[in-house]
Amino acid sequence: MTDAALSELEAVSVPGSKSEQAYQAVKARIVAGTYTPGYRLVLNTIAKDLGVSVVPVREAIRRLEAEGLVTFERNVGATVSGIDPTEYLYTMQTLSIVEGAATAMSAPLIGAADIDRARAVNEEMRECLEHFDPVRFTQLNRDFHSVLFEHCPNPHILDLVHRGWNRLASLRSSTFRFVPGRARASVDEHEELLRLIETGAEADDIEKAARLHRSATLDAYLSQAQNS
Repeated sequence: MTDAALSELEAVSVPGSKSEQAYQAVKARIVAGTYTPGYRLVLNTIAKDLGVSVVPVREAIRRLEAEGLVTFERNVGATVSGIDPTEYLYTMQTLSIVEGAATAMSAPLIGAADIDRARAVNEEMRECLEHFDPVRFTQLNRDFHSVLFEHCPNPHILDLVHRGWNRLASLRSSTFRFVPGRARASVDEHEELLRLIETGAEADDIEKAARLHRSATLDAYLSQAQNS
């Protein structure tokens, strides 16, 4: 993401308290890669940069720690969480299961308007491939999948899905940078998921397709990591 795009993102008025605004701003910088893994988050510096006091920044950092995006180290302070290959593996494996289930459970509740919205997002993703922006692609990817799992009637499963996505937020942008070739296949698989839902496919088939879609990204990442 360019500096101009990031500035535009942060300039958008965020409703709520200064703590919420600080949270959104710092999280955006982590996701965009401006604050890279291991980057030390100095509260006074961030507060001055955002034009707020230290208190809302401290509250924002605590929220990000709870989401796994920030780590507190003794004698160091708050730093952006690093990319742990084992943690990535476990998170993706878990997400493939719970998101697959959530998508299958949502399918009967997904209407034509939802399908249109998801397909429009997927077309944006396809256009994004021409001048590939992994951060933009990642955000669109989450938007797409949110349409498919947001109607899940089981709140516990839905909570697990959101937790998985939040855990991946700090490293998802680097995932498609690492395996950019996976992005094009991902868009095609999205269309297949929409086709299954549109045609009223069996829940097991939808869940399997959703799980394989997630697993394929994990496999591509692991394969590239082993060969690098």
